[in-house]
Amino acid sequence: MIGLVTNHWTLKLTSLVFAMALWMFIMGERRLEVGYAVPLHLQNVPETLMVANEVPSLIDVRISGPRTLLLKVNPSDMSIVVDLADLKPGLTTFKRLEERLNIPSGLRVTRLSPSFVDIKLEKIREKRVPIKVVLTGETPPGYRVAGLKAIPEQALVEGAEKELKRVSEVTTEPVDLSGVVESFSLIVPLLHEGTYTRFKDEKTTEVTVEIEALDVPPTEDHLEGKP
Repeated sequence: MIGLVTNHWTLKLTSLVFAMALWMFIMGERRLEVGYAVPLHLQNVPETLMVANEVPSLIDVRISGPRTLLLKVNPSDMSIVVDLADLKPGLTTFKRLEERLNIPSGLRVTRLSPSFVDIKLEKIREKRVPIKVVLTGETPPGYRVAGLKAIPEQALVEGAEKELKRVSEVTTEPVDLSGVVESFSLIVPLLHEGTYTRFKDEKTTEVTVEIEALDVPPTEDHLEGKP
């Protein structure tokens, strides 16, 4: 037994001294603090739900520790993941985000901003709403718009349930009538300024504008037989 302890005692003593020196170097090294912009990832969002509030894409993280350990930190490998699996509609607060950050032992998170995130989930709904054709400009004198039609007349919008209730119509990009003297059809993009709602299918509509000439009353020159 004594032989096992004393065998290669020089090598063992050298290893012990080296380990102690390394430990004292790290512990005695000047501590630094470094800031990182760490991406925040949301995963496993339930299929029938969607995030319906502003969530930061980056978290400001400050980490302190020995310089030698901080040099081992690769910012591109850092992220904070929030798992939304099995959540129900409503507001959920995720705290202690630093526990979701993998950093080498010996380093310490000194600051997170924000220190927590609120995730609001709402049910995804669908709704058909009428399309409003927007006209701009005016036809020349002697002409007028006799008819206006959009095909399809409605668009399918989907998104967060609460916002969708406030969506009553969508509009087209403006159709310019300046200088137009005859009927025409045009494929026009649809516009919708929803934050948590969007078009599901149709993003354009075919607008048909019927232009007709007005009956112009005869002038005094024509009444007098002048050309």
